[in-house]
Amino acid sequence: MRALAALFAIFAALPALAADLVMVEQPGCAYCRQWDTELSEIYPKTPEGQAAPLVRVQLVDVQKGRTEFDFARPVNFTPTFVLVEDGAELARIEGYPGEDFFWGLLGMMLKAQIGFDPATQADG
Repeated sequence: MRALAALFAIFAALPALAADLVMVEQPGCAYCRQWDTELSEIYPKTPEGQAAPLVRVQLVDVQKGRTEFDFARPVNFTPTFVLVEDGAELARIEGYPGEDFFWGLLGMMLKAQIGFDPATQADG
């Protein structure tokens, strides 16, 4: 019984990182293409990508309500990166401000919303 309690205590102390990063995109979007060129291959290998795996959806599907996500407000720009947990929006980045700004904004968003700290993440 003590072992079970100890195991529970260990798991309870771990951060609950059960979020997804939804990328809303559309065909012909130059900034979506730029994100793809600069980051799409490395994103899943990063601590951020491990904490919030990328899910891609099309803008038209969002506008017609054909996604499982509950966004807090309409998506008007692509790409829009929406941090969701259990399908509900926590925060978003509208547009793609370039690689350096994206990582900084994403890191702040993940820390504020899900307690993400890349220094504490295990290598994936």
